Amino acid sequence: MPIDPIALTKQLVNIDSTTYHEGSCGEFLASFLAGEGWQVERQSVPQPDAATVPGAGDGPRFNVYASEAGVIPDLVLSTHFDTVPPFLGPCREDETHLYGRGVCDAKGILAAQAAAAERLRADGAKVALLFVVGEERDSAGAAVANKMSKGSKFLINGEPTENRLALASKGALRVELRAHGKMAHSAYPELGESAIDKLLAALHDVQVLELPVVEDVGESTSNVGLISGGRAPNVIADKAEAHLLIRLVGPSESTREAIMKAVAGRCDVDFSLDLPFVRMRALPGFDTMVAKFTTDIPSLTNWGEPFLLGPGSIHVAHTPDENIVKTELLEAVSLYMKLASRLLAGND
Repeated sequence: MPIDPIALTKQLVNIDSTTYHEGSCGEFLASFLAGEGWQVERQSVPQPDAATVPGAGDGPRFNVYASEAGVIPDLVLSTHFDTVPPFLGPCREDETHLYGRGVCDAKGILAAQAAAAERLRADGAKVALLFVVGEERDSAGAAVANKMSKGSKFLINGEPTENRLALASKGALRVELRAHGKMAHSAYPELGESAIDKLLAALHDVQVLELPVVEDVGESTSNVGLISGGRAPNVIADKAEAHLLIRLVGPSESTREAIMKAVAGRCDVDFSLDLPFVRMRALPGFDTMVAKFTTDIPSLTNWGEPFLLGPGSIHVAHTPDENIVKTELLEAVSLYMKLASRLLAGND
């Protein structure tokens, strides 16, 4: 029987696979695809250091690669199966929508790709599937997969683009600021040195920076996502840190330099993630968009020319109301087949 993308989406959403805790979902996927006649390879991905990475796990995690035995694929369909926390419980549905963590980012996409690949394979196309972990944090799964490329000519990556072909996707620069001070009784601030004061002053100067803007793409954006520090209200803080994510619209070098200048030595600066801005080509017959978010594409450079397409809206991803329209999910299967067939025919 053909893969039912709605049923598969529900099965995937029912499994908690928040980043660093993807093992159970990976096992389900590997078993499911093997049952569909694919040769399955598990690509082990290491856990990060729990001492420095909040939420790090201690269980196995791995990418799932599925292909026909002995066949080098011309095209690979790929997305991720990790999700942002928290896990929201079993998938819910009504007549028109599915609801739940990962339903559009990106388990519904995964299900649509699996259904499309099955039909393409039946038509004789040399296709494969690559489903990775870690996209929501650091693209660790994609980095591992990039060292294990199979020689494909094309990569169709899946993220929520409302079934439009992306012409570009923004890059990501993760910035970690750490300030150091000296503890003292808060009644005698002159005896201490506040790390929080240093951090806040540096953050202010970073946030007022004029970041690059590109006319046909948009502006760079910045978000302070994590901030912590201090010991107690009556203690001068000896340490404080903040984690920022900047969405890039070009090379990161000028932004890095501007941040270092703005911080001016008040904090230690660590650029812990740098994924570049990517442009992609249009194809006739596909609606287009510009993705303001980052994908695994910059970390999958050895898998062929990239394209980005997927059902669902990024506007509901990472929210308690994450959802996907069932008809859009089904339409994605046809769009993936159309895109793959066009690329494999070599007419564009």
